[in-house]
Amino acid sequence: MEIVKKKIRMSRQRSQAMNQITLEEDLNVPDSKADVTGIIQHRAKVRVEESKIMENQILVSGNLEVWMLCLAEGEQHPVYRLQAKLPFSEKLNLEGAKPGDNVSLKWKTEDIRISLINSRKISIQALVTFEASVEELYDTQAAVEVKEMPDVSVRTKKIEPLSMAVQKKDIFRIKEEISLSSNKPNIGEILWDSVQLRSWDVRPGDGVLDIRGELFVFVLYAADDENGSRQWIESALPFQGQIDCTGCRPEMVPDIEVTLAERTLEVRPDYDGEERILQLDAVLELDIRIYEEDTVQILEDVYAPSKELTPIFGEESYESLLIRNYAKSRISDRIRISENSPRLLQICHCRGEVKVDEIAKTEQGIKMEGAIEISVLYITADDEHPFALVTGMIPFSHLMEAEGITSECRFHLHPQIEQLSASMSGEEVEIKGTLSLNLFAVRIMHQNCILDIEEKELDLKKLQERPGIVCYVVQPEDTLWDIAKKYYTTSEHIRNMNHLTEEIRAGQKLLIVKSAVLHTAS
Repeated sequence: MEIVKKKIRMSRQRSQAMNQITLEEDLNVPDSKADVTGIIQHRAKVRVEESKIMENQILVSGNLEVWMLCLAEGEQHPVYRLQAKLPFSEKLNLEGAKPGDNVSLKWKTEDIRISLINSRKISIQALVTFEASVEELYDTQAAVEVKEMPDVSVRTKKIEPLSMAVQKKDIFRIKEEISLSSNKPNIGEILWDSVQLRSWDVRPGDGVLDIRGELFVFVLYAADDENGSRQWIESALPFQGQIDCTGCRPEMVPDIEVTLAERTLEVRPDYDGEERILQLDAVLELDIRIYEEDTVQILEDVYAPSKELTPIFGEESYESLLIRNYAKSRISDRIRISENSPRLLQICHCRGEVKVDEIAKTEQGIKMEGAIEISVLYITADDEHPFALVTGMIPFSHLMEAEGITSECRFHLHPQIEQLSASMSGEEVEIKGTLSLNLFAVRIMHQNCILDIEEKELDLKKLQERPGIVCYVVQPEDTLWDIAKKYYTTSEHIRNMNHLTEEIRAGQKLLIVKSAVLHTAS
């Protein structure tokens, strides 16, 4: 007797850890720069240069890079950009980790505060969170067939496992050029820039992943003219392409996260040698998990009229797709400009960032609450302070339907800003936008599966004590398979003997002859 087993490739999180670190640095303004009278805007990026996995630990080192748009003293150079690097080296206790493990490492800047100590020194304080987890692939299995035993009868049940087909990290490079319109002067110096990833989508194909989306680019620059006038441009750059992904097929279920890992903006001369082209080089990082849905009939019970078969059960866990859901949530609010801020003349640029406060499972689904952190750069009516920033938080709450979700379910919820715009409305800025949400949720199923079957010869004495021919009255809970097993025969034998063409019903009388008796006699 040979037992055929079905293997299901799964992924699980073996351990996880989170740590927060505080970084502080005092930046001296370079001698070549004018005195600073204020900080208009800032942005920060964590750059991990090394992550080393050790026994029960992971060492992370790198820099927090901070860019600041500074308001300068004097009319010749009213604004300029400064950059600072805050180095860090941190150990995260990750129980069970060992060299060679597949470790997922994520980070984000929770809070950053920048203030002037004096006109030549700037204080930078930041709070950075690191999250690490060890993920591993493993195989769970269950018996699906018995071979080399012709008279065996089996009862099966259907399961719908979600097995891991592809798990990897990859990158997608984007290279685009932005040409200045004819009414814009040449670029002298880039003062500020912003690149946002919006409306991305990744879908599996035959051996590839089809990726598309949009990069929204803003650049504030000093013109190469007599006055060094301040100019800005905005451009939406759509992109699409393919990434090689062996083993991928269109019908598979993706769970993919895309982040803008690197980007650089450089000024390039056009055909006439004038500085009128911006070259953007961007790198998208993809955390790829692709699953395959399957329908498997596993063995629930077995017997044979000629042998004593005893199934050996064991509990196996597998994942089953609960839901894949896409939703959009519209956001709309007004941000008032404080009385102490310069008067708004014209909006230059609006930027938003999703801040998630809580994700909770409810009876109806998964509820996400948080806020969109908004910053709007604008031109003022004050020549001494030509640019200013208005900021605000727009709260949001959205329920993603996921019927049947329980505490044992695992899910990923990826929010992203799809559209965002700002317009003047008196002393307020009106913000409108769309937030898209991508939910992937699976059930963790626990199933008693047949792992092995013990085979023994029949106890003839015990068998002979049973009647060879029986007139049986069908009970409400009976199935034909259960009756056949009880009397050492087969469902087919009972059907033929009783000329059955329909399912049995309670109260029906069946004539049953033990197949084991016939087998022994022969």
